[in-house]
Amino acid sequence: MGKVTGFLEIDRIESDYESVNKRIKHYKEFNKKFTKKDISSQGARCMDCGIPYCHTGCPINNIIPDWNDMVYRDEWKEAIKVLHSTNNFPEFTGRICPAPCEAACTLNIEDNPVTIKAIESAIVDYAWEQKWIVSQKPKKLTGKSVAIIGSGPAGLSAAQQLTRVGYKVTIYEKNQKLGGLLRYGIPDFKMEKNIIDRRIKQMQEEGTIIKNNIHIGLDIDFVKIRKKYDAVLLSSGAEAPRDLLIPGRDFKGVVFAMDFLPDQNRRVSGEKIKNPEGLSAKGKKVVVIGGGDTGSDCIGTSFRQGAKSVVQLEIMPKPPIEENKSVTWPNWPLKFRTSSSQAEGADRDFSVSSKSFYGENGIVKGLNCIRVNEDFKFLKGTDFKIEADLILLAMGFLGPIKEQYMKKRGLKFDGSGNVLANDESYHSSLKGVFTAGDMRRGQSLVVWAIREGRQAARAIDKWLTGSSDLPR
Repeated sequence: MGKVTGFLEIDRIESDYESVNKRIKHYKEFNKKFTKKDISSQGARCMDCGIPYCHTGCPINNIIPDWNDMVYRDEWKEAIKVLHSTNNFPEFTGRICPAPCEAACTLNIEDNPVTIKAIESAIVDYAWEQKWIVSQKPKKLTGKSVAIIGSGPAGLSAAQQLTRVGYKVTIYEKNQKLGGLLRYGIPDFKMEKNIIDRRIKQMQEEGTIIKNNIHIGLDIDFVKIRKKYDAVLLSSGAEAPRDLLIPGRDFKGVVFAMDFLPDQNRRVSGEKIKNPEGLSAKGKKVVVIGGGDTGSDCIGTSFRQGAKSVVQLEIMPKPPIEENKSVTWPNWPLKFRTSSSQAEGADRDFSVSSKSFYGENGIVKGLNCIRVNEDFKFLKGTDFKIEADLILLAMGFLGPIKEQYMKKRGLKFDGSGNVLANDESYHSSLKGVFTAGDMRRGQSLVVWAIREGRQAARAIDKWLTGSSDLPR
């Protein structure tokens, strides 16, 4: 815990942002950093609550009270050690995790939780500044090899864990650079990509082998990969987007969010964009269908590209402004939230269903909508139109893309379309082939992906050697 009376004496400090007018003119991170003094005082607010429910909120089991106490006592070097003991990449989670730990904080009963996410981010950023984060090469080699297909947070965390205990680990990535959705889905204004690059450099120094621009199943037969390595981990994510198959779907200008967002990230990094025409919101009236994080990312990106207007539609009813703490706490509550991107000027509408797209000469011009009740049934007489030059579909994902190396090799899937494996062995239906992250559990948070990658690494280690000292 921090200071005994800290939670009584010190108020929670919210993250401050650069003004909207300034931040929409660039693609860099725009949250203003806390000072070390601020972070120390915020750590002091961590109370002696007896049962740290923040642990139940954190999928990766971060030892939150310990590093809160350490920053309060100015023990930053010890804090990063404790943070790294459960999380390979706290700079990722400290930026893009929605912080279910804060929802579970005992002080959240009064809407005043400890700023856990900000403290986590500050610890790892300071550790990088101080050059405390260095490569950790294995003390001995096992003589065994592991191939990891996909380089999102699940694949990266598994790779680092296995490399450090002596496996020859090779990551195969179909894109030019590593990171998965961290690289090509999360906009740079939420997480700049040098944050990923320095971790990749660390992993290469530790011995992880990287092979990018290689699409397993297309460039290399999956059978060859299985024969070449002692074990294989599938961690290619859940990339199959949910479509909206209504009249007019084939109009030009109706596109998936994950065709729109990666191109902008590639522009920022100087990579060649995949869509030669270039999907851009500049000067356009944009409609985003879907109210989740991906939809929010589309909003922020559209404004930065120069959209004339942005409307976000959600079929679900508008959530309550405040949750009932006696019913929800310490679980993640359903409540009305406004992201930094939504706060940049988007109009949001709820309980709206899309009936059809309309357009001229094959180009979309708008959307025909109708309001729905809580059972998603149309409400008679509530039809309306929205003009649009660009409509982005951000309605979530249906699981992994069942490519050649999966669907033709006897791999089994669960009822949701994810690769079948439990969260103990992480072993798929194919001998020696494991799976983790969104590919196994479906679309989820970065913190869940890191957890699954770490646990899958332990499962692989145990399967190959009979035991494992890696943390679960």
